[in-house]
Amino acid sequence: MADLERITAEIVAYFRALDEAATQRHHFHHADEEGGLWYIEAVPDRGELVVIKQAELTSAGRLHRYGWKHLEDEHGSLTDQAIDPEEDPLEAIPAEEFQEIWNR
Repeated sequence: MADLERITAEIVAYFRALDEAATQRHHFHHADEEGGLWYIEAVPDRGELVVIKQAELTSAGRLHRYGWKHLEDEHGSLTDQAIDPEEDPLEAIPAEEFQEIWNR
């Protein structure tokens, strides 16, 4: 169990450091097949865009948020995959639009 706790602590520390040190943030959203809307905040890290916050607004109106303070729950988790706006089905949005959803 100690290994799992150590790994979790390292993951939290990584995402927290990215969030706290970010000088450039990118914001996106996209719709999924079930009618949910996903909102993403990503920062550059080692040549990739790493998601540090994501929020899902389900078609039923429920909001699920993930970031370094809350990595996962029974509904989902913060993605561990870098994103590529050129290839992923994402639409850039203003930071204010992301914050409006995130702060609900």
